[in-house]
Amino acid sequence: MAAPRRDTRGIVDAAELFARVDFRRREPAAPLRPYLEHYWLIDWDLTRPYASHVVPHPSVNIVFQQYADREPFAELAGIGLELFTQKLEGKGRVCGIQFRPGGFRPFFPNRPVSEWTGKRLPLPEADAAAVLAPDDEDARVAALDTFLLDLAPRPDPRADLAMALVDRIRTDRTIRRVTDFARSEGMSVRVMQRLFAAYVGVGPKCVVLRYRIHEALERAETERAVDWAGLAADLGYADQAHLVRDFTATVGVPPTAYVRHSPHEGR
Repeated sequence: MAAPRRDTRGIVDAAELFARVDFRRREPAAPLRPYLEHYWLIDWDLTRPYASHVVPHPSVNIVFQQYADREPFAELAGIGLELFTQKLEGKGRVCGIQFRPGGFRPFFPNRPVSEWTGKRLPLPEADAAAVLAPDDEDARVAALDTFLLDLAPRPDPRADLAMALVDRIRTDRTIRRVTDFARSEGMSVRVMQRLFAAYVGVGPKCVVLRYRIHEALERAETERAVDWAGLAADLGYADQAHLVRDFTATVGVPPTAYVRHSPHEGR
């Protein structure tokens, strides 16, 4: 597995987030890497409240959290279906585990991943303090490793297949229609949908849309002048209007309004 990715896909106004908090990604222990994207760590000490916004990846997360007014706690976060907003204030810390799409099921094999979708559920059995208390970052990463290794993930060829299919969607822009994608993989649309429900948590169409919106958001963050019609064509949309509709529904503002407030436009 490659080192943790460095892009900001999914983070709305990433420059503003990085200016407010200390955000890092860390690699898990070798036996866990087939199942995980990375760990993500955030620390903050703010004089004024700040709200972060994220277009969720099609991934399950386990999140250990410590806020100024609460005891440390752990939470299982299924794939979010809407823009996720988190208010941060005072001093706090978060240590998160982002599973690869398809990589969560081997740790919790008795229920389809779709049962967690759109939900955030407490994990009282997890020792949140053991993860969050150490000041040494390496010690926190080691505690995350220990937590996951104790769950003893079970090898599962169908999980491997789900992860491979999602990787194709993420990296291959020519994948635009689920019917064509399923046919190219030698399976029916219904079989693919069932696999994604059981192992990813959302259907392949939702995964395609989420990654395309992530790319549009990344381009809006990093480019001074985005060719939205050209980008729509690159991402497989029938026209610019369809991209604008999906972007607006997901992020909350149309692309042109978002670009006007992005860092390279003088924010």
